[in-house]
Amino acid sequence: MRSWWREIASLILPTPCPGCGAGRTGLCGECADALWGGPAFRVSPVPVPPGLPDVHAAARYADRARAVLLAHKERGALILAAPLGRALAVGVTAACAARPPGAPFSLVPVPSAASAVARRGHDPVRRIAAAAAAWLRREGLAVRACPALRQRPGVADQSGLTAARRAANLAGALTVRRNLLAPGERVLLVDDLITTGASLAEAARAVRAAGCEVVGAAVVAGPSREWSARGRGPSEKAIRIRSGE
Repeated sequence: MRSWWREIASLILPTPCPGCGAGRTGLCGECADALWGGPAFRVSPVPVPPGLPDVHAAARYADRARAVLLAHKERGALILAAPLGRALAVGVTAACAARPPGAPFSLVPVPSAASAVARRGHDPVRRIAAAAAAWLRREGLAVRACPALRQRPGVADQSGLTAARRAANLAGALTVRRNLLAPGERVLLVDDLITTGASLAEAARAVRAAGCEVVGAAVVAGPSREWSARGRGPSEKAIRIRSGE
């Protein structure tokens, strides 16, 4: 009910742009361009978690893009799921570039912890994945969004955890729901952003354990500068950003 009222309010009430605060008509053109206007790029944590697939991002996690992601994720601006889905679709398209054209695949979102969903009143990545799949289908791709992963009880919210604690928190944490993925199905994992890569690596492990093929991963945003894989702040040794790969 809380999510429903948020969505109705966001459609009816005039709001300033969540990325820059300008105007009263929602997401502005410059902030939209910051989300999906540039080429997608690959990001890779240092060190790379075992089993992490290639990850492509559509935007840099800074300034306008960061503000839009946080408005949707933490402040319940649900109307932003559509533009964020369009940005995620850019990353998905890049991740699929080397794959056979026309082959069907499923977008599987990394699930949030139950405590985080309860606190926010919605599951942001699941919404964005559904919006991305809808956009990609309009582009002619055979794709569906499939929330096939679930977390075991007791998994803590990842926010604020170091890389080592994230990996320990998520070790064996995800399983595939019964009858949602077929053996041999092609899966592309999606998330809103990447930091240490622990969540996507655990998601890949669970999907492979179910007998499916992980063809890559995509996120809305990757780091705009190097991030420490040991902590939360910027560092000289962190996530490599390799544009054009």
